[in-house]
Amino acid sequence: MGDQNESALVERLRERDEHAVAELASLYGHKIFQLAFRYVRNNEDAEEVVQDVLLKVFRKIDAFRGDSALSSWIFRITFNTAMSRLRRTRAMRQAEVSDAEIGTATSDNAPSAFDPADWSNLADDAMLRSELRERLAAAVIGLPEIYREPVILRDLNGLSTEQASTKLQIKNQTLKSRLHRGRLLLRERLSDFAGGLSMRPTYA
Repeated sequence: MGDQNESALVERLRERDEHAVAELASLYGHKIFQLAFRYVRNNEDAEEVVQDVLLKVFRKIDAFRGDSALSSWIFRITFNTAMSRLRRTRAMRQAEVSDAEIGTATSDNAPSAFDPADWSNLADDAMLRSELRERLAAAVIGLPEIYREPVILRDLNGLSTEQASTKLQIKNQTLKSRLHRGRLLLRERLSDFAGGLSMRPTYA
């Protein structure tokens, strides 16, 4: 990737351009996966690392000073994220073994340290909106490309069905089918936010 194109991508990410997020995933997603897989040795974990890294890049792009190539910065984040996941996975496995040995497994009714936050008690609407934006960005990044592009073009960039179909060089019905599937995937991934969100009004 040329320096000029890289600088333009960084600037668009800083401006929170959703299309730039898709471009970031397209350019670096596979490379991040390959690097992550070297350490975690598991497809599912590697895919989780990819999503974590892309979200971190999106959220922390202002910390990128340009002292090195964007790819180098991204791959450092990937290494750290993969190592963190490995440590977390090992700790969880050790805890499971310990619980099994001493018979202290948590009962079904006992509160868990990992219970999700109760968003219904939050009164700060601005915080909720900020959380939604971050969750939405992560969910869009995590979509397979075949569904991600229609969602970005139609729902985030506001293109018509005809315009999006032309840009992707597919039939209108194909675009509608992929868009429908993409929306369903987003709804599933965001269903735990605030007790479940209706994605349709957001994208109408």
